[in-house]
Amino acid sequence: MNGIEAFRNSCNGEIEDLTITQEPTQQETKAQLPTAAVPTEAKDLTQKQKPVTIETKVAPSTRAPAKIVFVGNKAPMDYVMAIITGFSGSTVDEIILKARGQAITTAVDATEITRRRFLKDLKVSKIVIGTEEMPPREGETRARMVSTIEIVLTKG
Repeated sequence: MNGIEAFRNSCNGEIEDLTITQEPTQQETKAQLPTAAVPTEAKDLTQKQKPVTIETKVAPSTRAPAKIVFVGNKAPMDYVMAIITGFSGSTVDEIILKARGQAITTAVDATEITRRRFLKDLKVSKIVIGTEEMPPREGETRARMVSTIEIVLTKG
C-alpha cells in the first residue's frame, strides 16, 4: 500500500479501494437487533454480539482487479505519477482513468506522457466514451450534458 499512500499524499488523488468483503447473513443481522418481546437476559446476549465482516485475502500470486484514478483539474504529471505508482507498487492488471468535461484532455495527456516517456510497454486496451446528465447550475433551469471518458491502461 506504500504506492497508493504516496500517491494520495503527493497529489490528493482518489483511488477506489476494491477490497473484497462479505456482508453478514440475515440470521446474523437478526441476532444483533434486540426486540421488545425478548427477555432481558437474551437482550444482553444480543447486545454483546458484534457485526461479522469477513475479508477475503487474495493470494500474492494472483492479480488484483483494476484500480481507478479519477482525473480532475490538477496537472497531467500528477496523474502520470499515479499511473506509474499504481503499476510499480502492486500486482494490478490494469488502471482505469476516469474523467469528464474539461478534465478529458488532462486524462489523454497523462496517458500519452506515461506511454511515450516512462512506461514504453503500456498499452491502451479500451476507451469508453459517454455522456452524463448533470443537475442544473444555480440560476439555470435545464439539466446539462457532460462528456465522459474511461481509458483502460494495461502493462505488457
